[in-house]
Amino acid sequence: MSWSGFKKSMNRAGTTLLQKTGQIERTVDQDFTTEESKYKTFEKECAALQKDGKAYLDAMRAMSSAQLRLAETIDTFYGASDRSSDGAMAAHAYKRSVEELDSGISRELDAPYRTAILDPLGKMNAYFPIINEHISKRNKKLLDYDAARSKVRKMTEKPSEDPGRLPKAQQEHDEAKEIFELLNDQLVREIPVLLEQRVPYFDPSFEAMIRMQCKFAEEGYEKLSGVQRYFDDKVRDDYAAGQLDAQVEGVLQEMRELSICSAA
Repeated sequence: MSWSGFKKSMNRAGTTLLQKTGQIERTVDQDFTTEESKYKTFEKECAALQKDGKAYLDAMRAMSSAQLRLAETIDTFYGASDRSSDGAMAAHAYKRSVEELDSGISRELDAPYRTAILDPLGKMNAYFPIINEHISKRNKKLLDYDAARSKVRKMTEKPSEDPGRLPKAQQEHDEAKEIFELLNDQLVREIPVLLEQRVPYFDPSFEAMIRMQCKFAEEGYEKLSGVQRYFDDKVRDDYAAGQLDAQVEGVLQEMRELSICSAA
């Protein structure tokens, strides 16, 4: 930081302190405050969308990997006894279906999801540091303007012996006011435009996300439905009636009766 920049920073810090103690009046632009509040909410929402969007893709990968490991274990479990049994054939069909779904994650969900959803989110979030820099600059110029206005007021109330000091202070005030108002008006004018564009900007991403989820769910249903043909139609009815729970409990009771499962 240059010496000039250091001096400005110190002067602004002093102005901020004097404003807190009520010695310098603070300029409040309600229009800017309102738009900045809306912008900050949008910035926060976009950051959350980017985080949750990535978490969703990671979760889909994790779910698919876990499902694949589960299918491999079930296939080994059923196939160890009799490969020709209905259970073993169902387990093998389930494994094959899950393998296809797992490969489909990378092919049909991963890359398109990044292109249609994560990339647009990343591009939108990349604008915020630039906008925040403009807001920060505007706030610094506001401090300069408030300090210059206070200086002119004090010189007007208590004139200096040097007649040239007031005109010089007035010039500094006018320049500070002009710079501040230029930055302030630009932000007040352009922030609403940015916020208005958020819906049309994210519309394609939202539609793409729904379509990708729908396609993945449909493919999952189609592939896993093929596994159902290895099961008796009566199984679904028994499950709905609560009879499968009774069957499981019956098998557990037989296991408890084994000496190796009995309590010592």
